[in-house]
Amino acid sequence: MTWTGDECRELAREFLGDLGPRWAHVQAVAKAVAPWRLAPETMELITDAAWLHDIGYAPAIRDTGMHAIDGARFLDRDGAPKILVSLVAFHTGAEQEADERGLMHELMDFDRPDQDDLDLLILADLVSGPNGQRLNPTERLDEIFHRYEPQHPVHRAVSKSRPYLEACAQRAAARVGYPMYGAVRPSMA
Repeated sequence: MTWTGDECRELAREFLGDLGPRWAHVQAVAKAVAPWRLAPETMELITDAAWLHDIGYAPAIRDTGMHAIDGARFLDRDGAPKILVSLVAFHTGAEQEADERGLMHELMDFDRPDQDDLDLLILADLVSGPNGQRLNPTERLDEIFHRYEPQHPVHRAVSKSRPYLEACAQRAAARVGYPMYGAVRPSMA
């Protein structure tokens, strides 16, 4: 595998295509990146990461129960570029979730990615709802709180990482000119 955009999309489809809402979310994350004006190599990297960021939810890949680590381990074993593996490992508050789950050592097996790249992936994830609907980051974080019970590690991790996630999304939105907190226009949905 050479890790082209088409190959990343097909790998995601192979492992997540039967997971209904999860697949809809992943497609929305990749679609969110499409209009951004980025350097070609950055655009390719973030799009590939968007397709693969949730691959660790696939039952065949699941190991630790933390999808970011499970996905990164899978991609690393398959020879994915280290930068792509690191984006999957650290996306959207993974450090706090790893801490909550007692998996920080496992997360630290991966290099931390460039923050500018990570910000872009986090923004794409936070503007894409669990069924593929377009949300703003506040709505998305609120949705996560409602979906997970307060004692769940994801709820606790997002609660702790919310200021960081919002700052990441704001930086990335400013970089790509994304209208983060206005009403979602029908053409963006």
